[in-house]
Amino acid sequence: MVDGISGSSATSNSSLNGSRQTIAQNFDTFLSILTTQLKNQNPLDPLDTNQFTQQLVQFTGVEQQLKTNEFLESLLSSTQNAGRMDAVGYIGKQVTISGKTTQLAGTHAMWGYNAEANVANATITIKNATGDVVYTQSGSLAMGAGTFAWDGISSDGQPQPDGLYTINIEGTNVGGKPVKITSSSIGVVSAVDFSSGTPMVTVGAAKVPLSDVSEVRLKDDSV
Repeated sequence: MVDGISGSSATSNSSLNGSRQTIAQNFDTFLSILTTQLKNQNPLDPLDTNQFTQQLVQFTGVEQQLKTNEFLESLLSSTQNAGRMDAVGYIGKQVTISGKTTQLAGTHAMWGYNAEANVANATITIKNATGDVVYTQSGSLAMGAGTFAWDGISSDGQPQPDGLYTINIEGTNVGGKPVKITSSSIGVVSAVDFSSGTPMVTVGAAKVPLSDVSEVRLKDDSV
């Protein structure tokens, strides 16, 4: 993946170097012809130097453009490398990702949520990958952000297999009016994939764009 990007950069640099060599050769040829013409010009009918001046300006402009392109290629390569290093730094970190699905690994699955107001009556429902409800819980939630950890035990006391599980949280306030509750998945990044051009982080069995990560923190082994 990184090799592919490096190869592309090498090709671009090779193209720029080839263009620069061509310009240099043409410029040397131009100067040689100009010098020869000046040596052999008729003193009574000298050559028009305006054309030579225009050509000199054109050569200079092309040379500056090549240097600008080379600088931009170098800057882009440096930016890509910095971005890859930043993304790799996510490995082993606990991240929060927008969405309702997360990975159950052993006896641990975690989601984040955010309630716009205090929730007097909340219902939490967890479904497995086939859409079957495996766990429900009722209670209250405080306004703001929080986390919900599940130990992988269903409501009937049976341990559930590792895999992807989806949470749904609904609730009302003391007046019985619905409260908006958004949810997010929480997991640990195990790998980063650059093959698609957009960094994708692997969290459990899911691959999500790095841009979907809303929070990064050190792994909390206590939850």
